[in-house]
Amino acid sequence: MSKPSQPSPSSAPSADTPLERALDRNETVEQTVKQSGAELFVINAVLKQEIPGSVQTGDVAQALQKTSELEGKIQESAQDLAHVNELLEQEIDERADVERELADTKAALAKAKAK
Repeated sequence: MSKPSQPSPSSAPSADTPLERALDRNETVEQTVKQSGAELFVINAVLKQEIPGSVQTGDVAQALQKTSELEGKIQESAQDLAHVNELLEQEIDERADVERELADTKAALAKAKAK
């Protein structure tokens, strides 16, 4: 549910509200987590390929297993961050709608008082 053609957080102008700043920060963290997961995947694949199966025992096998588990946790965290970002975007949109309605109501009230 990302907004189309949204600028990257580093090139975006400074956000107006705390929620928008939180969303920008979350998007940056989400990208870092995704990149870290991808790098860990490559490292783990190379290690498994380069270390002969007969050597993948004891501490080495345990380390390879742990990196695989960590890779899964990182991917899950990236998905969780993406979901949080969607919720933040929804909240920002809802607040913007409420602020527009409030401005319209204030304008209508001022117009009614002026009559």
